[in-house]
Amino acid sequence: MRSIFQGKILTLPNVLSFLRLCLIPCFVWTYLAKEDYTMTALILLLSGLTDTIDGRIARRFNMVSNLGKALDPLADKLTQIAMLFCLSYRFPNILIPLVALCAKEVFCASTSLILIRNTGEVKSADWHGKVTTTLLYATMILHLIWPGITPQLSSVMIALCTAMILLSGVLYGIRNIGAINAARRA
Repeated sequence: MRSIFQGKILTLPNVLSFLRLCLIPCFVWTYLAKEDYTMTALILLLSGLTDTIDGRIARRFNMVSNLGKALDPLADKLTQIAMLFCLSYRFPNILIPLVALCAKEVFCASTSLILIRNTGEVKSADWHGKVTTTLLYATMILHLIWPGITPQLSSVMIALCTAMILLSGVLYGIRNIGAINAARRA
């Protein structure tokens, strides 16, 4: 069933995604300038909560829009990149998933743009993207609320995040390139 909100801009899910974008400077400031890691964690949790809520509202009330399909992952990725960047000041190994995430997003954005240009279709997130996001948020929150995290646990969380980011990038690449090739053959 096609959503009546497909071409709409001002929907509740889109407003929540925009709110997440507005929260980025807030948590960067509380982390870097105020060094208030608890407040940073709370802002990050609020951001994650709005991410969950906007998706549920969009699906439940058929408020899925093309803007939302683009804005929601953009807010997610910018949030993750900004928070990982902040955490890298105290936890240098966080640079590993940060670099992997940036590389994955450049690749996925490139193939997604080609797909959109060839088909006009904006693909939604797959399960592995959601798992990656959940794992990233768990890792970021854990490093925020536990400043003395053991190096072993930190390394395990970072390795899991990096592996999931890379797996997700490969799976999105297969999906997008397959859809691009199918569109060209059609």
